[in-house]
Amino acid sequence: MAEKRNMAQEKTPMPEQDPNVRNKNFEEVALGYTQEMAVNEAARCLGCKNPACVQGCPVNVKIPEFIRRIEEGDFRGAYLKLKETNSLPAVCGRVCPQESQCESKCVRGKKGDPVGIGRLERFAADWYLQNCDEKLEKPESNGHRVAVLGAGPAGLTCAGDLAQLGYEVTVFEAFHAPGGVLIYGIPEFRLPKAIVKHEIDKLRELGVKIETNTIAGKAVSIDELFEEGFEAIFIGTGAGLPAFMNIPGENLNGVFSANEFLTRINLMKAYKDGYDTPIFRPKSVAVVGGGNVAMDAARCARRMGAETVYIVYRRSEVELPARAEEVHHAKEEGIIFKLLCNPVRILGDDKGRVKGIECVEMELGEPDASGRRRPVEKPGSGFTLDVDGVIMAIGTSPNPILKKTTQGLETNKRGCIVADEETGQTSIPGVYAGGDAVTGAATVILAMGAGKRAAAAIDRYIREKA
Repeated sequence: MAEKRNMAQEKTPMPEQDPNVRNKNFEEVALGYTQEMAVNEAARCLGCKNPACVQGCPVNVKIPEFIRRIEEGDFRGAYLKLKETNSLPAVCGRVCPQESQCESKCVRGKKGDPVGIGRLERFAADWYLQNCDEKLEKPESNGHRVAVLGAGPAGLTCAGDLAQLGYEVTVFEAFHAPGGVLIYGIPEFRLPKAIVKHEIDKLRELGVKIETNTIAGKAVSIDELFEEGFEAIFIGTGAGLPAFMNIPGENLNGVFSANEFLTRINLMKAYKDGYDTPIFRPKSVAVVGGGNVAMDAARCARRMGAETVYIVYRRSEVELPARAEEVHHAKEEGIIFKLLCNPVRILGDDKGRVKGIECVEMELGEPDASGRRRPVEKPGSGFTLDVDGVIMAIGTSPNPILKKTTQGLETNKRGCIVADEETGQTSIPGVYAGGDAVTGAATVILAMGAGKRAAAAIDRYIREKA
């Protein structure tokens, strides 16, 4: 480490689009560090001998080492150090909840802001993308074949790690484009599609084959894959089945799941001028939920022309599960937060279209099983929001197709695949699983960590069998 430390208590600020400009376009909100900014922020890292930040990272990125290279101006070296453990650094630098993982462990955070680890990760990845055009060499094949179901964060990470070990890996993806939630769920203004495509292209250079439009459990089954010569299978099919509240009016025209709304915008390119995407454009919309998906849906609705957008959430701001940064950005963009409110009925007109959402006010009682205080309805507190669109963003669960077509695959009461936490081993020998298909909807980096652990376990399993 250089001797001169930057002892500023605050992170180097990240340049951003003006809120009143960006809420009308789908270009990236955060504009990224310049080289000077990145070096300045890197100089805040103390280079701890026992870096707690690494322990806070689900894929164990060698954080002080990549940051040191940025400080020294070795941006290529920083990227290569990241890639040793992280298959998707440009993605993680944008969408990982660093504030609750690596940065939460940073000692600089005790008397100020932690080091901007995520911002520096994004910088290194973006610099490499813009300045280097190095083709990866496909490792020599070890003669073994592995199938991966799902081209989301868990599947892509597992595929990449196995390909680097010489395995012949084929990924089967239900959609027409690989990327999973990275491509259909996260909006362009948070994660540009070109970034995801670049990361996937790098996996293809390693020899990973990707077959799209292939639904696991329908177009291809676990048994068929084994019959075709695959020696192990990783299931990373995510959690794409949306939940609804089962309240009156949910079948009205103008009610959508956040999954459908975001998928139409992302995969059907509604965010681009010139695309005639079949999508409803409400003038006033209520988004029910308080997670990152709810923030994404609300901010997309604003950009798609909605004049008024509400976030309706039954707990207080303290309990909002969304990242603080996403909540902050949403508020800046004019999203109205109706907190401690819960929908009880969606109102329709005589043509079956949404004309409002009836809500009640809530107050917080004793903690529930999640540890958060349970919301309790206030008697006589009903009110109505005049909206012509409602988007439900209250969670998802795994699609049951694979379970129904795979004999012996154990799932829990939520429909999630039961798998060993350390290895991803399921109830079927040679079949592993990880990511949202196991945990339910969670973060990109946790899914990547599961894919990484499963790849190591699959490698051990195949080598022990050989």
